Amino acid sequence: MNTAGGQRRRIVTCPACKGESIYGPENPSRPFCSQRCKNNDFGAWASEAFRVAAKQTRAEDEPDEPDASTAGPH
Repeated sequence: MNTAGGQRRRIVTCPACKGESIYGPENPSRPFCSQRCKNNDFGAWASEAFRVAAKQTRAEDEPDEPDASTAGPH
């Protein structure tokens, strides 16, 4: 699709509603199709509905051991 200036408009899929979205300066909500979709996505991140998986480190897998300097006599 061409604009009046002869440049091709880039259309992308809105990450929230999967509808068409104009990816250009005329769409301040890009890559979202609207401010509503942008706010819904932000709200999902803020409420931790979206999560990024992470590997646990070895220290997180092992139980805490008492510090030898504060342990009582054995």
